[in-house]
Amino acid sequence: MNVEYTGRQYEVTPLIRKQIEQGLAKLRKLLGDNFDTHVILACEKYRYIAEIALTVRNQALVGIGEATDMGLAITQALDRIEKQTVKYKARWRTRKRQARKKFEARSQAEEQVQFAIGTTAATAVPLVVHAYPPVARTTEAHLVRSQDSVSLRPMTLEEAIKEAEFRDRDVFVFRDTNGKVKVLHRTKDGKMELIEAP
Repeated sequence: MNVEYTGRQYEVTPLIRKQIEQGLAKLRKLLGDNFDTHVILACEKYRYIAEIALTVRNQALVGIGEATDMGLAITQALDRIEKQTVKYKARWRTRKRQARKKFEARSQAEEQVQFAIGTTAATAVPLVVHAYPPVARTTEAHLVRSQDSVSLRPMTLEEAIKEAEFRDRDVFVFRDTNGKVKVLHRTKDGKMELIEAP
C-alpha cells in the first residue's frame, strides 16, 4: 500500500498520519495491499477538509469529509470510503465467474464425436454422437396452486375454449358432459391443444 500525503494550508502531523493509517488498515483487510492512496488535507478559514482517494484495479474510490476539526473530517472521509469499498467488493464478488476447470469440462462435454458404422469404408455410414454432461442439472419445482384454471361444472369443448380465452389461461382443466377429464393447452404458436385423460 502506497500512501501519498498533500497538505494545503495545513501541516500533516504524525498524529494525523497515525489516524489515517489506522483507518486504512481496515480497508487493507477488504482490498489487500495492492492499492494506492492519495490523502489531501486542507484548511479553509474555519473548516477542515479531508479527501482520501484510493485506486484499486483502475477503479477510483473517493471519500471526502468536512468538519471544524481535522480529526472529525478524517473520520468522515474514512467512513465514506469504507462504505464505497464494501460496495465495490460486493460488486466484484457478485460478478459471474466460472472456474477454469468447469469451463474446460463444459467445452469438452459439448464437443461432438464422429464415428462411422459399417464393415468397409464404402459401406460406412457417418454417425454423430453427442456427449452430454455427466450430471444433469435439475431445478427445484416451483408450485403455484390456481383455482382459476379449473372448471367446477361440466362443459362442452366450445364452452371450455371460450372459458380459457376469457380467463386468459394457457392451461385449462375441465370435465366434459360424459364426466371425462380433459385439458386444454395453448402452445407457443397460439394454437389450443386438447389432452384427454384416460
